[in-house]
Amino acid sequence: MLGIRAAEFPRDLPHVERLWFEYLSWGNDGLEANFGFRLPVREAVDQDLATIAKFQAPDGRLLLAVEDDAAVGIGCLRRIGPDTAEIKRMYVQPSHRRTGLGRGILDALVVAAREAGYRRLRLDSPNFLAAAHALYRSSAFVEIGPYAESEIEDQYKPHWVFMERTL
Repeated sequence: MLGIRAAEFPRDLPHVERLWFEYLSWGNDGLEANFGFRLPVREAVDQDLATIAKFQAPDGRLLLAVEDDAAVGIGCLRRIGPDTAEIKRMYVQPSHRRTGLGRGILDALVVAAREAGYRRLRLDSPNFLAAAHALYRSSAFVEIGPYAESEIEDQYKPHWVFMERTL
């Protein structure tokens, strides 16, 4: 059975780490194929694990898509301003795409952002993720310029899409 649930710690920490590593490695393969560069995946995962509280209530959320007891997708929310949150590390394993899990994670993050009192949601993603961008657009996200709180370094911003949704 497929579903979306909040991550439970410490029980789900290995799933979170695995999915973050998988997502960033998969994205890095795309960056290399499209632009000829790679980013430091292990460092990014370790940094997120060391600061995982930013993805937990009350300011953030960390959701898992699960099939039975197996975690097959992830989506995170973190505060980046007084009334603004950012979606991070949204990923569904290739074997579970086109099942509605991506939309389910996104919808749950939008609800969580509203419940937390945010008025705006932002996100960034590499520009070759056309299916993800279509999903975001279908959920009322629009393209914006790079925003200061994005973790993307200036030299990589030309290869990224930045989006926002008013809640």
